[in-house]
Amino acid sequence: MTAVEPADGYVSIYPVDPMPEPIAALRAGAEPVWVFAYGSLMWNPEFDFAEARPGLLHGYHRSFCLYSRDYRGSPERPGLVLGLDRGGSCVGIVYRLPPERLGETFDRIWAREMTGRVYQMRRVRVRTPQGGVIAQACVVRRDSPDYAGRLSAEDAARVLANAVGGRGTGRDYLTNTVRHLEALGIRDGRLHRIEARIAQLGCADGGG
Repeated sequence: MTAVEPADGYVSIYPVDPMPEPIAALRAGAEPVWVFAYGSLMWNPEFDFAEARPGLLHGYHRSFCLYSRDYRGSPERPGLVLGLDRGGSCVGIVYRLPPERLGETFDRIWAREMTGRVYQMRRVRVRTPQGGVIAQACVVRRDSPDYAGRLSAEDAARVLANAVGGRGTGRDYLTNTVRHLEALGIRDGRLHRIEARIAQLGCADGGG
């Protein structure tokens, strides 16, 4: 994998995970490479793509199930970020990477997403309006010490309301995700409940 300069200058405090050989082989293959986005990659991909489609993934759901000690939090006050956890289903976006810049683009995604050994990139089948595609998705590693499990909406709201990291606040991360899902016609009831609870917390603290 080649070195990749972050688009916004942000550098994680954690090293980039080593890329397994089967994943690295995708960079030079002749087959199309699709990546499934379910969180910030939807509204801030920071990479070029040849095609984007709405997609439905079965077997995993979007969840604030990972503590973040740099990206959207700090070691002293961890925040939360989204992961794909087992069970249910998830609507997101699948991106087809540009074949003429496949290796460079894939390296950029890997450097951004795959740090701290909290995700495993896994081959998944995604349904799209134009038919099914095989994509790569960042699935949460439940054996990671940063795995938060299934937090209640109340607990998630309290963490996100006060978290600040190298790429911004937990509140902004949640709001950007929810607004983008709404623009796509997707309502994620759990994320909306967390957002509503954060608004209540702000009012109770005199913030609104």
